Amino acid sequence: MTKLDDLPAAVIGGGPVGLAAAAHLMARGMPVRVYEAGEKVAPNLLEWGHVRFFSPWKYSVDPAARSLLARHGKEVPDDNSLPTGADLVSEYLAPLASTPEMAAVIETGARVLAVSRQGMDKVVSKDRSTRPFVLQIAKAAGTSRVLARAVIDASGTWSQPNPLAAHGLPVEGEIEFADRIHYGIPDVLGRHRAVYARRKTLVVGAGHSAGGVILDLVSLAEAVPGTAVLWATRSTNLTRVFGGGLEDQLPARGELGASLKELVESGRVPLVAGIAITAVREDRGILVDGDTAEGARSLGPIDRVVVATGQRPNLDLTRELRLELDPWLECPRALGPLIDPNLHSCGSVPPHGHRELSHPEHGFYTVGIKSYGRAPTFLLLTGYEQVRSVAAAIAGDLVAADEVRLALPETGVCSTRPITIGELASEDCCSGPAPANKDACCIAETEAKTVGEIGCGCRETAWAS
Repeated sequence: MTKLDDLPAAVIGGGPVGLAAAAHLMARGMPVRVYEAGEKVAPNLLEWGHVRFFSPWKYSVDPAARSLLARHGKEVPDDNSLPTGADLVSEYLAPLASTPEMAAVIETGARVLAVSRQGMDKVVSKDRSTRPFVLQIAKAAGTSRVLARAVIDASGTWSQPNPLAAHGLPVEGEIEFADRIHYGIPDVLGRHRAVYARRKTLVVGAGHSAGGVILDLVSLAEAVPGTAVLWATRSTNLTRVFGGGLEDQLPARGELGASLKELVESGRVPLVAGIAITAVREDRGILVDGDTAEGARSLGPIDRVVVATGQRPNLDLTRELRLELDPWLECPRALGPLIDPNLHSCGSVPPHGHRELSHPEHGFYTVGIKSYGRAPTFLLLTGYEQVRSVAAAIAGDLVAADEVRLALPETGVCSTRPITIGELASEDCCSGPAPANKDACCIAETEAKTVGEIGCGCRETAWAS
């Protein structure tokens, strides 16, 4: 039987958090292999490469990865300018993957189909933690199996979009009209311009991705007559997308929310809030049916639908592992109460590391945006600190693994009271003393704590796009 100590750690996913995990393991002298399903690193980022991050460069690069690049004379921006997804790949992730150390451990075109333990399924308990992990991997040449001492799942959620319906299942007609539905963030002003110009588009979703698409469609409408946009949300709570305006420490995020609010209140973007979509059908175009508090309602006719309702994790590849998942978020169970959107509408996230990201399956960790399961709002900074802690734990340095510190840019919104169309609730923005028992909060609070001043008392993560 192969000894665990003779094997590398396996990282599933070659995106920003997966490559950061590899960089931290390398920095500790640990062997590692990275398996990326795409033909190049970070293929999911390139799908929304036109989108500009809210987070500036200084928040978007992992420290261990930056150090590795610096050793090869490669500099990455470290300022307040805002990269696009394509910028992050071309100026950071692609150069990182091309360093000799990374190039030697990354396998592209390698899709991990399943993970288990060598010689046993999930039922067997005896000597389980002493057995290597076995990963089933599909490549162009066929399927193979490799062994690993530990597994870090950074495969993300982008390829698993949520459907239109609030109940989480495809609605009637959703599959039939799939050619007129886009899941995610279309490049409205670029390569998809012809698809949306002179057409009416319904955008469904109450997050920043939906907001960005709406702003792009408004810009297109200003340039191309006949272009129109309609916005629909499942929730009537618009706190997350309207945000904290000028109080947001990521100005681009605050500006997006303020712009959306102005467009809605001025009537330029009609908003139907609190609608649970039930069907898609054709009647002189597409009609979208739904239920509201006032009864049934139909939206349309429209030409296109953009579904920006988030993503969910793919749990199939870990079916043979003993995972402990939050029953509704499908994230690691210990992390669930810290990020549950039912409880944390302002997105306050206490520091968390290897202990919150582990499972009963010793040596397996879920990191990155997949660690949030179905919960929204994730910042790259969060993922980088996650993998720093996890790498330390795999290396056996539990002191460093437990010293989790995370400083996040505050949103300026710390109210759990819903923000509706007519208000931004700026009076409820961050205030109060910084919690003495916390090692992480927004950047303003972290700084305030060091000099004994008032801190923000709250912080929110947000996916950088």
